[in-house]
Amino acid sequence: MGPHYLTKLFKPNSIAVFGASERPESVGGNALQNLLKAGFKGDIYAINPKHDTVQNQVCYPNIESVPTIPDLAVIATPAKSIPAIIQACGERGVGNAVILSAGFEDKAGKVLQQKMVSIAKSYGMRLIGPNCLGILRPEIGLNATFSKNQAIPGSLALVSQSGAICTAVLDWAEANGVGFSQVISTGDAADIDFGEILDFLALDPQTKNILLYIEGIANSRQFMSGLKAAARMKPVILLKSGRMPEGSKAAVSHTGALVGGDDVFSAAIERSGAVRAQSISQLFAAAKALSHNIKINNNRLAILTNGGGPGVMATDRAAELGVKMPDISQDSMQKFNAFLPEHWSHGNPIDILGDATGQRYTQALDVCQNDNQYDGILILLTPQAMSDPSGIARAIIEYTQKTENCKPIFTAWLGESLVSEARVLFSKAKIPTFRTPEAAVEAFSFISTYHQNQALLMQSPAPADQVCKESDISGARAIIESVLAEHRTILSSAETRAIMNAFGVPITPAIEVSSANQAMVAAESIGFPVSLKINSPNLTHKSDVGGVKLNLTTVQEVRSEYTKMIERIKQEQPNAVIQGVTVEPMFKRPHVRELLIGVMRDPVFGPAITFGSGGTSVEVIKDNAIALPPLNQFLARKMITQTKVSKMLKAFRGLPEVNFDAIVDVLLRISDMVAQLPEILELDINPLFADEEGVMAVDARISVQAPPFSHKPYQHMAIHPYPSELIHSLETHSGLIVELRPIRPEDAELELDFVRNLSERSRYLRFMNSIQTLSPLMLSRFTQIDYDREMAFIATTKNKQDKNIEIGVTRYTTNPDGKSCEMAVVVRDDYQHQGVASALLASLIQHAKAKGLRKMEGEVLSENGPMIDLVKNHNFSVKPTQDDPTVLQIELNLDLA
Repeated sequence: MGPHYLTKLFKPNSIAVFGASERPESVGGNALQNLLKAGFKGDIYAINPKHDTVQNQVCYPNIESVPTIPDLAVIATPAKSIPAIIQACGERGVGNAVILSAGFEDKAGKVLQQKMVSIAKSYGMRLIGPNCLGILRPEIGLNATFSKNQAIPGSLALVSQSGAICTAVLDWAEANGVGFSQVISTGDAADIDFGEILDFLALDPQTKNILLYIEGIANSRQFMSGLKAAARMKPVILLKSGRMPEGSKAAVSHTGALVGGDDVFSAAIERSGAVRAQSISQLFAAAKALSHNIKINNNRLAILTNGGGPGVMATDRAAELGVKMPDISQDSMQKFNAFLPEHWSHGNPIDILGDATGQRYTQALDVCQNDNQYDGILILLTPQAMSDPSGIARAIIEYTQKTENCKPIFTAWLGESLVSEARVLFSKAKIPTFRTPEAAVEAFSFISTYHQNQALLMQSPAPADQVCKESDISGARAIIESVLAEHRTILSSAETRAIMNAFGVPITPAIEVSSANQAMVAAESIGFPVSLKINSPNLTHKSDVGGVKLNLTTVQEVRSEYTKMIERIKQEQPNAVIQGVTVEPMFKRPHVRELLIGVMRDPVFGPAITFGSGGTSVEVIKDNAIALPPLNQFLARKMITQTKVSKMLKAFRGLPEVNFDAIVDVLLRISDMVAQLPEILELDINPLFADEEGVMAVDARISVQAPPFSHKPYQHMAIHPYPSELIHSLETHSGLIVELRPIRPEDAELELDFVRNLSERSRYLRFMNSIQTLSPLMLSRFTQIDYDREMAFIATTKNKQDKNIEIGVTRYTTNPDGKSCEMAVVVRDDYQHQGVASALLASLIQHAKAKGLRKMEGEVLSENGPMIDLVKNHNFSVKPTQDDPTVLQIELNLDLA
């Protein structure tokens, strides 16, 4: 795999500075000064037609006069001049530019920006900015910013849309000794945005941890793909300011009233495996902890303090963040009693009293260190009359340096003048230190939450039962298209029920009527008792306007209530279009709980699914969980358990436990529905009745909107769903019936069995080492793929026990250049030479071509004759590698395939 295509942008060997100046107050002057001061290790070319020299550097009039082609142009000239500069740089062959200049904010500026980007694209040139602070890479002395701060090398990357946040973090880091691998200010992000930057940082060996400051997302699919890729490999902590506009809250359903843009953003972050901070102080706390490369596998914390108050403050914050604080074990209690004064706290937090010395601190620290129920230790100190803050800090530092496999330690010395020296000592010793107990607990929480998220991501979901296989997608789409053709956006009750039925969602039947006589006939046909509900596209919440009547038991009641309802609503809601009522059977079972399932369309992340308490008071109770589709069983169950109503789904007060699987089933069907029908803008099932027998939707509402003319499959979603349209069956030349399909997370057990059933030689030829089985990390990586940037097809067939087994797999992963991919293919030994590998590889090649990739490549051991024959049959070129004659390089030009 070659270097990432953004490497020369973020790690340039040479830089041209447009707008270089002697004036210290100018942006260009500052940028050049910073490069010189930071000791950039490459060539620097100052460009300004008004000067021969600038800051003791030769100054060139234009890019054409520069002796060599720079990797990067840093531009700090007036906005109007920049399109011409980009044109000149493109013609000279400069591949990248950082545009520091502002002036693109108004309407004319946007036109200018569009022109600038268009010119850059025509030359394949990539841009950071405009209106950004710039970029830093301290390890190579790169400070291409106009900030007053320098930065020291480290392992922490910072990416921010706000230049002001960048300077604040840099200033704080300078004072706290925190170093950076890369700092990137995206500014207006006219070209390169978070997604591509995260791709680069995920593969950057210098970057071990990532901080993000976000104000808005332009491309949610690219952002989610990049974020998931990065968060799988290294901790990512982000802070987002502001909320989505109120316009993201639709007004036509309960769901719209419940879900705001910020809720959806949080759901997206949780799905990615990253961790979200809520304030700039929390971001600083996370940065400090990350800079020490601490790993915490669980979130059990011991708090050691010489004062009760700070211990309580830390405990309160731990409880708010869900950090566990286990009680002291019996063994540890005996050890503490042996050396602590009689009146110590005898609990966690462990208050060792105000006269604690360095020895008492280290003794207590040693007990916590050897207690397996703690994953980290927070040490607090208040400078009391008997305290020696610096001496105690030295004792703790000495203890940590002598102790092998020391647990992560966080410190908070409260105060200022009396504790400042101790803080410096901790910083030099690489022990995270904070000014407040709350900040220290937050830092612990961020790191532990990240590692717990990674453990969750590696969980193997339960096998899929393909509940949605029988969905009538074409029928549902035809109904929606007819609604849109009539210039309507709200589906009628009958149309809504038809869509539900098409996807197998249980829903009570309903008959639409427009007169009292029709209502009586319908009621008699359905069977009593029945309910009447107003049928109007303008009245969202029927019960709020008196548009619902329940438990009607005679035709006389039906006639009377129909007449009264219509007359009253026409009088009170004169502008509403009244189409009559729907007559529905009363769903009566003694043990039901009322739930809600809804969908709303977020302007950035697309459809979001919510689940929670149902009924008429949902906006007041606000008990709901939100997730982005596509869902699987694992995600659906997790979503349900996040709500308070989930406790009511269990057996309590004589009520039996509800059919949990039936609720999961409906969530999966709704997830499939919104993936397959991009026209759905909002969906509201309220109430969804659930009991021990199953579930039943009693009322539902769907609003729709025509997708853009150029809509591609799943383009409306932030996360690419399972591409079921790629499933196909075939018969190989040997007569073997095989199903070829994309791999899915639920295939973890199949994949594990497949690798186990490979011969030792086949495993060696595939992995080029003597791997025996897949680790949990490898298994999750192989099965939980991002269908937007990679693909894996598996071949399955039935064994003698009529059980599905995996007999082959092929996969490609897109290379950092975005144009080529690496491939691999392997077939189980007892199914080789039957055409399985050829069928798999043909499917892979076809998919890579459809994705717009230009080249497929890979490596094959020279002793792997069957693989070499296979790829030659599919027109791959085969040649030896320069470094190792036992390894052959294979390559296919997909444009010609």
